[in-house]
Amino acid sequence: MKAILCTSFTGPGDLRLGEIDEPKPAGDEILIDVHAASVSFMDQLVVSGLYQMRPPTPFVPGTEASGVVVAVGDEVTGFAPGDRVACSAWTGGYAERMIAKDSKCVRLPEGVAFEAAATVLHNYGTAYYALVERARAQRGETLFVTGAAGGVGLAAVDLGRHLGLRVVAGVGSDDKAALVQSYGASEVVNYRSEDLRGRIKAITADGIDIGFDTVGGAIFEQMARSMKWGGRLMPIGFTSGEIPQFPMNLPLLKNYSILGVFVGAWAEKFPADAARMNATLMQLLAGGKIRPHIDRVLPLEEAGEAMRAVANRTVQGRIVLKIR
Repeated sequence: MKAILCTSFTGPGDLRLGEIDEPKPAGDEILIDVHAASVSFMDQLVVSGLYQMRPPTPFVPGTEASGVVVAVGDEVTGFAPGDRVACSAWTGGYAERMIAKDSKCVRLPEGVAFEAAATVLHNYGTAYYALVERARAQRGETLFVTGAAGGVGLAAVDLGRHLGLRVVAGVGSDDKAALVQSYGASEVVNYRSEDLRGRIKAITADGIDIGFDTVGGAIFEQMARSMKWGGRLMPIGFTSGEIPQFPMNLPLLKNYSILGVFVGAWAEKFPADAARMNATLMQLLAGGKIRPHIDRVLPLEEAGEAMRAVANRTVQGRIVLKIR
């Protein structure tokens, strides 16, 4: 079968389309005929050797996909050949067929397209886990999202709107403002050209209830100084490449919490809870309650170019690879 191969951790430029043997599912796995796969910031970190885990090379990148079940392992009872599903995995999505744990798969409701389904589990799963499970967000609270036009950030804006939060979107360029506003942001801050702390103070008066940061570095540090008493500040990722350092007296003085958000590890430890979350997200998608934004659809052989676009921050929402 055709697949994108990563043979060394030298980045998207060295990815190649090749032929490999079809994988075989173990007892708790399913084999999926892949129709669409999404391209995330995490994917380009993995092939560049910059993520927390390094798969043995050569490997097939791709952490999220959708398609049709071809075969199931002996222990699988919840899925059968012919089912339409979305799935997440550490690797394997950029291929004509992939395997995934049954606990990391979810059946697609009728009418949900493969392209949209391939963008939900990571983006909206991260946002849902952060806002609902970790922050326990309450209607009317103020949510500040950095990297708000990216895949995970835009999902947080969209889900925040659905949860009844007052969403303030942080972006790095003015051309992203219209998109985040169309997804529910009531205010937009360009933290590259504006005084972030000054704008937050003007917008919120007493600070941020929930900080959702995908950028890290100096922006996280400014958010840490703009939190409300009893707020929740969540590091989601570090797309700036800089893990922030800041004085711990800040959360002490305002009695706010810093909540780590690593949905992948949570899903590994609590697969039943993660499966319920995934089913909820698909129902929200089917009901039009959330609206994944697809920046563009590309063929499988352009996976490397898609990753470079993500790394260069020229993508709003997600890029999807159409495989069938």
